[in-house]
Amino acid sequence: MAGAGGGGCPAANDFQWCFSQVKGAVDEDVAEADIISTVEFNYSGDLLATGDKGGRVVIFQREQENKIRPHSRGEYNVYSTFQSHEPEFDYLKSLEIEEKINKIRWLPQQNAAHFLLSTNDKTIKLWKISERDKRAEGYNLKDEDGRLRDPFRITALRVPILKPMDLMVEASPRRIFANAHTYHINSISVNSDHETYLSADDLRINLWHLEITDRSFNIVDIKPANMEELTEVITAAEFHPHQCNVFVYSSSKGTIRLCDMRSSALCDRHSKFFEEPEDPSSRSFFSEIISSISDVKFSHSGRYMMTRDYLSVKVWDLNMESRPVETHQVHEYLRSKLCSLYENDCIFDKFECCWNGSDSAVMTGSYNNFFRMFDRSTRRDVTLEASRESSKPRASLKPRKVCAGGKRKKDEISVDSLDFNKKILHTAWHPVDNIIAVAATNNLYIFQDKAN
Repeated sequence: MAGAGGGGCPAANDFQWCFSQVKGAVDEDVAEADIISTVEFNYSGDLLATGDKGGRVVIFQREQENKIRPHSRGEYNVYSTFQSHEPEFDYLKSLEIEEKINKIRWLPQQNAAHFLLSTNDKTIKLWKISERDKRAEGYNLKDEDGRLRDPFRITALRVPILKPMDLMVEASPRRIFANAHTYHINSISVNSDHETYLSADDLRINLWHLEITDRSFNIVDIKPANMEELTEVITAAEFHPHQCNVFVYSSSKGTIRLCDMRSSALCDRHSKFFEEPEDPSSRSFFSEIISSISDVKFSHSGRYMMTRDYLSVKVWDLNMESRPVETHQVHEYLRSKLCSLYENDCIFDKFECCWNGSDSAVMTGSYNNFFRMFDRSTRRDVTLEASRESSKPRASLKPRKVCAGGKRKKDEISVDSLDFNKKILHTAWHPVDNIIAVAATNNLYIFQDKAN
């Protein structure tokens, strides 16, 4: 893609994306539990975590550059797999609580171990992922097979020694943050102070300390006294990447509120309110549904934020609340199909979006396993496809075009032949390199630029 923008790549303005890897089974019949529900790189980009509807977390590690196989170019291989959440039942409300992983967020690495937060609808867990390649031998009070020795038969004192063993990667839950949300959790975000994080559900946002599990502070509560007066819900929330007192949350009405925790303990009164005035001429029955924001992400610099609604991606300058500085149409050709998308519930799909490492490009998903990239400086955009048909190593991805009406050209795809069951809701961009991870149902595709 011309100008897809890279994190520090000198030729970022004229590279092509190519296939690197695909993870997951090829089966036509996909088990519901295997569908990927979140994708997240860690701060260095060396680890890539996915969560699925079965409550599992799979972590991939980037291999070091291999001199024997130079074309491997640091592939991602399975590092650890563990069951993060199990299905539960709320007996008071007679509700099943799904094990599906809604979000994963990495904590900045402080030592040899890695830490991440994972959440389902109700419970957040802090996981420690650590390596062990040595074991202790020569205990005084027990034999090598673990049986306790008779203390009266111990005649000499031994100093246990560490012996090498095969590398083991262990995932252990260090904290469980439960019972704080009445409604389904849709977001978690780690603060830049690395001590606290927020969790958001439909009506409330809570602030947690990573060391304290038995209490959290409610910082936003939009629940009306009478639930019949409810007009909007919280759809996403995120902390500012550098200012630990600032966070934003988006709503189903297409608005974004920026709050400052220094102003008051309960941030019901926002500091800034971002909303684009609606064009009365384009108003329709679906206007409110398609204006609902499904994701909000701060840029790495903290100057901008990006929001994703059903048909577009908008980039906002934090200093200008009246309208976005950029609006990128993701799949405008679907505007004429909103009625059928409403009938098959696709209009309620929640697409995520992400920035590249230098904030010069943004990416989000679409239908038919298409995903879109927008270069912010040149205003160029491209549609690419995550498909096994182009899954030969280093095979270049061909830009795709959708024909909205009229005569269809040779390389174009008719909007009527798009597969709405194949959708890319979750994507992630490496924090430094031009490497992207794209979740397509139960498969994880990894693409790189050819120069990488």
